[in-house]
Amino acid sequence: MRMPSWRTVGGAGLRVVAVWAVSTLTMLVLAAALPDFRLQSADGDSATRIGVTAASGAGAFGLLGALVWPLLVRALLLVPAFVLGLLVFVLNGSLLLIALSLIPDGRGTAEPETAVVVAAVMSAASSATSTFLTVRDDGAYRRRLARMADRRRRRLGERAGHRLPPGTVFLQLDGVGHDVLLAALRGRRPLMPTVAGWHAGTHTLTPWRTDWSSQTGASQLGILHGSTEDVPAFRWYEKETGQVMVSNRPTSAAELQRRAIARTGDGGLLTVDGASRGNLFTGGAEQLALVLSVAARRGRYNRSRSGYFAYFSDPANATRTAGSFVAEVFREIGQSTRALLRRETPRMRRGGLYPFIRAFATVVERDVVVAAVVGDILSGRTVVYADLVAYDEVAHHSGPHSRDTHQVLRRLDRAVALIGKVTEHAPRDYRIVLLSDHGQSPGESFAGRFGLTLEDLVRAGCGLPVPRRAGSTASGAEAREAARTALRRPERDGTGHGGGEPVVLASGNLGLVSFPDVPGRMTREQIDARHPSLLRVLADHPGVGFVLVRSAEHGPVVLGAGGAEHHLDSGRVIGRSPLAPFGEGAVAAVRRTDGFRNAADIMVNSAYHPRTGEVHAFESQIGSHGGLGGAQGHPFLLWPRDLTPPSPDGPPLVGAEQVHRVLRRWLREAHGPQVPADESPPISDIAVPFPVVTPGMQDKTR
Repeated sequence: MRMPSWRTVGGAGLRVVAVWAVSTLTMLVLAAALPDFRLQSADGDSATRIGVTAASGAGAFGLLGALVWPLLVRALLLVPAFVLGLLVFVLNGSLLLIALSLIPDGRGTAEPETAVVVAAVMSAASSATSTFLTVRDDGAYRRRLARMADRRRRRLGERAGHRLPPGTVFLQLDGVGHDVLLAALRGRRPLMPTVAGWHAGTHTLTPWRTDWSSQTGASQLGILHGSTEDVPAFRWYEKETGQVMVSNRPTSAAELQRRAIARTGDGGLLTVDGASRGNLFTGGAEQLALVLSVAARRGRYNRSRSGYFAYFSDPANATRTAGSFVAEVFREIGQSTRALLRRETPRMRRGGLYPFIRAFATVVERDVVVAAVVGDILSGRTVVYADLVAYDEVAHHSGPHSRDTHQVLRRLDRAVALIGKVTEHAPRDYRIVLLSDHGQSPGESFAGRFGLTLEDLVRAGCGLPVPRRAGSTASGAEAREAARTALRRPERDGTGHGGGEPVVLASGNLGLVSFPDVPGRMTREQIDARHPSLLRVLADHPGVGFVLVRSAEHGPVVLGAGGAEHHLDSGRVIGRSPLAPFGEGAVAAVRRTDGFRNAADIMVNSAYHPRTGEVHAFESQIGSHGGLGGAQGHPFLLWPRDLTPPSPDGPPLVGAEQVHRVLRRWLREAHGPQVPADESPPISDIAVPFPVVTPGMQDKTR
């Protein structure tokens, strides 16, 4: 067994002493500043005695944190993630009270609420000191990583010194369209300077086009599992089961993943030594964090919440993230107030729980996912796929080109920069591919523009009572269900409709109308016989771009205003094709969706205004995606130039299934993945320079 060198032992000892000293000084400062925190007897003590008391308390607190904290976190595996984040502070404060009670003669006392504050500040100070010293000691850090790399090589049966094939990190910037990314890379001071540097030097930017359903559920299922079949929208009604499928519900995500695997006969993109972080689906990976399709499972190692526990096992992480969370809540309140005072249009209500949901998406999910990816890189994992959802959540409520989203893009760029720099310290080379699953199209919501919801319009066309005041359709932003899962809130089920009333669902600017009492898909002729006015009411409305129905005589038919029709099977067009404004690929996309077993009786796409790029979401959103029209259907791939082009000398990429095949090819080009799956060290066990990075790190991504 190789013994550690005196230099290594000495360096570690000096770091412990330095952290202890900083903790002691922090405790002294807080004792002087906080009236309910005391480090001396009632009669007073000398400065030396107070210093010894502080050193004793800091030492006891650090020792308890090292020995007891991991056991506490392990015992709290069943606690909801949000509750754990708050409970961290209470537990940390309790450890401080225990540490103070160990000081002789009762010289250390604090009120419980003060102890929580003191413990949080001390944890943050000690963590920052430890991280700073660790990354500054480049030699020790590199030696540790070299040992990790050698262990990986020995598991491969390779001789030491033989380089592993490069690993691949796929970073999904959720909802960032090709147009938004291009704008963020332009100018002398781009919004995303790190990504702009990659684009100018080592990477190539390529757009791709989604199917009709331009949303994460379909795109990520196709990218990770190779199939988008029978996924007509973000949410849809299945007549066979009488259930509403919603892509970001854990049970629905698990079922969609099961169906995709059964259809393709393959586990997914990440089946060998892969990690899935912050996604709806696993991609076949064994290493999971915040993956919705396994959120409902039982067991310690396969819950999506496991990523939270690994991250919050360090109380300093909880302190830093909680501070950023609170700041983000106030940032959103300030930004929404400014938009109200300036009477910006379009504008939507952003009160209630939204500031907290936004903070969860832009802070908590980001921190946990980035820390997990950093851990994957430092452990030498072969392939990682991670989703950063911050932009998508904010763009839904502030608009895709707003000042609010610009701030989010800057923070995403810093996260990308951190991940890129960490690869310098990895036991293998890494290629980083940035991509998105869809874009976003701006525009006032359907209800905001026309004063009624799609459901109101459908009910009017059916001759059913319409509420006097139109209600809003809740946003289906991806982060909402992730937040509900973190809170362990039950899923909403059922449709709330009875008898022969239609079920009307919204997925961005795509609406789906189903009649539950009629088995199978209703034909145009059946709909006209039952509700003679409905199809014309829908097709002639100025907020509707086109309506898809299936005719018993003509097959799939697209209806537009003024009696326009496009028969997709025969190509016959009456008047001007309703699909003409939607551009290239619209006919093929609509025709493919018509063939899905789960296509609704009536599919409704909102109007699209090519001059402005605007659509009208059937949900409460001013930036939306889910249907056809504008930037929402044009995501991007930013890929290293030493990879083969996504579509060499051929047509552009269309559909997430084609993207899946491209990513698989890129993995094969790296002669991998070849590494047997094994357990990564927990995030808390890795000396991760987060958020601090070593000065002078060189970007080693290709």
